[in-house]
Amino acid sequence: MQSNYFHSPSTKPCFSTSNLYSDKTGVYNSTHSPIPLPTAPFLDVVSRVFSHKHDGETALVDAASGSSISYSELQLLVKSVASGLHRQFGVSKGDVVLILLPNSVYYPVILLGVLYLGAVVTTMNPLSSFSEVKKQTLGVHASLAFTVVDRVDELASIGVSSIIVPESPNFDLNQVQFAAFYKLINSCDHDFGFDLVTCRTTIRQDDTAAILYSSGTTGSSKGVVLSHRNLICGVELFVRFEASQYEWPPEENVYLAVVPMFHIYGLTLFTLGVLALGTKIVVMKKFGFSEMVCCIERYGVTHFPGVPPLVMALIRAGKGGAGERLRSLKQVSCGAAPVSTRTIEEFVHCFPQVDFIQGYGMSESTAVGTRGFNTRDVRNYASAGLLAPNMQAKVVDWVTGLHLPPGKTGELWLRGPAIMKEYLNNVEATSSTIDKDGWLRTGDIVYFDQDGFLYIVDRVKEIIKYKGFQIAPADLEDVLVSHPAILDAAVTGHRDEEAGEVPVGFVVMRPGAEASESSIIDFVAKQVAPYKKVRRVIITNMIPRSAAGKILRRQLKDQLYSRL
Repeated sequence: MQSNYFHSPSTKPCFSTSNLYSDKTGVYNSTHSPIPLPTAPFLDVVSRVFSHKHDGETALVDAASGSSISYSELQLLVKSVASGLHRQFGVSKGDVVLILLPNSVYYPVILLGVLYLGAVVTTMNPLSSFSEVKKQTLGVHASLAFTVVDRVDELASIGVSSIIVPESPNFDLNQVQFAAFYKLINSCDHDFGFDLVTCRTTIRQDDTAAILYSSGTTGSSKGVVLSHRNLICGVELFVRFEASQYEWPPEENVYLAVVPMFHIYGLTLFTLGVLALGTKIVVMKKFGFSEMVCCIERYGVTHFPGVPPLVMALIRAGKGGAGERLRSLKQVSCGAAPVSTRTIEEFVHCFPQVDFIQGYGMSESTAVGTRGFNTRDVRNYASAGLLAPNMQAKVVDWVTGLHLPPGKTGELWLRGPAIMKEYLNNVEATSSTIDKDGWLRTGDIVYFDQDGFLYIVDRVKEIIKYKGFQIAPADLEDVLVSHPAILDAAVTGHRDEEAGEVPVGFVVMRPGAEASESSIIDFVAKQVAPYKKVRRVIITNMIPRSAAGKILRRQLKDQLYSRL
């Protein structure tokens, strides 16, 4: 195993807890020194990423084939995509482009190309159902999509043109279906420079760069509007800052990209931040247990950002005798959902020399929040880490609204330059989530200890976290009540050791109507992405609601556990 990938007492980054918490204001300040952020009004995130000098050679590697894109090639490809989108497809500043793809070495190229042009990117899980794709695509007014061949006809039916992206960089240049993409990535062979410069000179930091859909703290999924400034904060305050805390040169590290790039966690890391370090990224199209082990061994992977199920997969590999094949690992980080104490203990037992950290962030904060911090003497695996530079927090009693000191549990509020602009076309949801002073109500129940470490306790927000994906119960409830036999419905999450949580539906049947549990599960499965489908249906006489009509999900959970 690689050793010493921890902060030693002598090299421990300087931070102070003296100004951690103010009794007067209730504000927690970051223990880290502030990071200078660019102030120039005209700046895009792609230019910021490429402005960082490094000695990195290989940027992206396709795990299956070994084909790669160098850093010098990456910049040319990004500019080519931007030029081609403008000249060949008429995409201009402010136009929205959908990326409906699995992970690939071309994903960052496409995303950066769109942003470099000043257009707006919106991402989706490639397994999303047609109704989900239609809702988001029409909601953001996407004019063009990058996707796989199987989704072209669906997108055409709602008036969206598609560019088919090959799954492998070793694609057949003679295949007609890839002709548009091939022409796009070779656009710099032509004189498109003037048009590109004209488009780019008007990109501001405050311009919208991305629209990612999130369940927020309540209700159905909403479009999180992120600016170039927000994405720059994700690069600087999350990825680059974390890398600066370690002695190892970033160019010597190798990241494994299994976390989906359409998710804020993977997007901030693998399409933006890590590329600003000169680090090699090995890209897996999708997770496979044996493929994961082979990739770590073959490419000498040092860093593995993941979610709880991926951590459990590593534990299984370690227990199964594959530990020696994973000896290159220096750090495993976990986000999207808390890791159980049992899982942490098993991981540390299997990989005692690997630095394990957790972090906290959300789409609404551009993945910026807290990040783990271990030294060789003190290793705090259970915490979600310390507050990021330039960020502030409050812990608020969700009943009285009073701010709470270290050691007291309440709802986490965040404030700082990484907080989103707004929810797309939803003033009510925006104002109920971000107050007039810029505080984002996260919906997560937490506490800070005296040293500034954050601990996630529970959440009041109405989401289900399945294998790192967020599921809005309201979205599933809308599908359930569309069933002709169902009068009312509610969805809650049931704890699952491997997945985190699985969706369980409670339904009230219409008088005289009948439907089996399996038929209802199948009905939902046909209309949502596979990870969203309900795993169990419970027929009940009434859905518990407050006087205001709000579903009382805690009572649903109590009913669920009483049936076990």
